[in-house]
Amino acid sequence: MRMMLIVLILINLLMSCSPQEQKNFWNGPHAYLDQLPPNDTPRRFAPTLLTDSGYFVLARVAFSPDGKEFFYGSNNEWFSNQHQRLSYFRFDSATNKWQGPVLLASQYGTPTFAMDGQTLLVTDNAGIQQMHKVDGKWGKPQSWLKRSYVLYNYMPTLSGRAYVGSNGTWGKQDDMAAWKFAVMPPAPEDTSIQNLGEPLNAPGFNGDLYVAPDESYMIISAKETKDFECELWISFRKKDNTWSAPQSLGPLINNGLAHRFGQYVTPDGKYLFYTKGTSEKDCGIYWVRFDNLLSQLKSKQ
Repeated sequence: MRMMLIVLILINLLMSCSPQEQKNFWNGPHAYLDQLPPNDTPRRFAPTLLTDSGYFVLARVAFSPDGKEFFYGSNNEWFSNQHQRLSYFRFDSATNKWQGPVLLASQYGTPTFAMDGQTLLVTDNAGIQQMHKVDGKWGKPQSWLKRSYVLYNYMPTLSGRAYVGSNGTWGKQDDMAAWKFAVMPPAPEDTSIQNLGEPLNAPGFNGDLYVAPDESYMIISAKETKDFECELWISFRKKDNTWSAPQSLGPLINNGLAHRFGQYVTPDGKYLFYTKGTSEKDCGIYWVRFDNLLSQLKSKQ
């Protein structure tokens, strides 16, 4: 009888604490792979965990909505996905430890969660693939969205619209100067695409972006050189659904000539992640406190 009472008490405690524990995981000691969070100065993210001989980490990363899974891509060169790999870490609540990395799929990258928080979207040369959990394990990528034009850095939003870098209907796929920031309508059967035009798009390549789920702001790679060095800038969506002139995220992030891409803001809104490197040898994932910076930049609008 006493044992039964103890079991019932434990069950009630787990049921009552679980939602709060999940909510507070982002603020707990194990969030972000147990890494010490940065302040206003960017810091390399988990360099000892994500390194792998002959490979470097690059492009967009993704945390699950509850913060207990972390997905990232690695490669041994910049401009080919032949050896690209998608891996992840998972937090084990039973041991209070992160487990991984686990290889999920080869030749896939740029992990992005769909708005349902349960579907992982990944990219390859054939378009956008979906990954689903089966019995607690992630299944293989399955074909989902393919168009006759490029779908680069696909970003879904709560409205159903999706933002991409694309050659759309206005340029050739192999002409990267024709790739522009664009938006796709919610209906999957609608194959139209709209070039977002100025002031978001500048002459030359426009492709690396992050859009907030509510579409309130967009972080783009801007001032692209012919070799794709760039800076991270931000644009805010206006009440008339147009976009403000992009402005720099500041000298702490844009501190010299480098490639900056794969921008991503964590689900709790606190940190900005991005890839930075002057070459493949020093390429890696960086993170920086973002919520305060976002408020400061928004106040200037």
